Amino acid sequence: MKLITKFMWAGFFTASVAVLPNTATAQGEAAWDSTYRPSTYQVQVDQFRAYPNSRKDIVFLGNSLTAHPDWSELLDAKHARNRGISGDITYGVLERLDEVTEGKPSKIFLLIGINDISRSIPDSLILNNYKKIVKRIKTETPATKLYIQTLLPTNNNFTKFKRHYNREENVYWLNKELKKLAAEEKITLIDLHPEFADNEGRLIEAYTHDGLHLTHEGYKKWAEILKRGKYIK
Repeated sequence: MKLITKFMWAGFFTASVAVLPNTATAQGEAAWDSTYRPSTYQVQVDQFRAYPNSRKDIVFLGNSLTAHPDWSELLDAKHARNRGISGDITYGVLERLDEVTEGKPSKIFLLIGINDISRSIPDSLILNNYKKIVKRIKTETPATKLYIQTLLPTNNNFTKFKRHYNREENVYWLNKELKKLAAEEKITLIDLHPEFADNEGRLIEAYTHDGLHLTHEGYKKWAEILKRGKYIK
């Protein structure tokens, strides 16, 4: 890391700027790091690579919201496969996407981005990563049916995940752009957000235990949405 420091005192002032790889340090914009990976990232990717692939696979791809449930049991779908990693960001999904596409699965359900937002990765770059993910899936496994799911709301009545709360403006913007992307690319979009939001736009308290992650009731709601839309039969 290169550190550039100017010292001024008594008519001088002190300012420090850390220059990090893949970070933004512009005034008014928090630093962000595209190289961040959760501590369990490589172990889980290695596990995923060790599992057999099938063209019947229904892959759930994302972060902790995706990682927590057993999708095969939740949906009563024996071919459902969990490819969620807690803490993952869009850059992490891009890095491990080949593990998903190499098996040419029948379906991919994608939900990612809230951790990017919490880490101050610019919204435009999150969207650009979505576009890269879509392009790669279409290129590497064109017969796979891709479903983009909108980001869920959070609830700032809780206190555990403060970096994730009060980011409604980012979430709304990204969800709006994901709808445009889905329409342009002729991809099915599943609009989860309004199904999980209360009258004030917060994640419904019955569906969460910490303002970010879901309770069993929350996952039952998610499963109901997928079944109602006949995305899972």
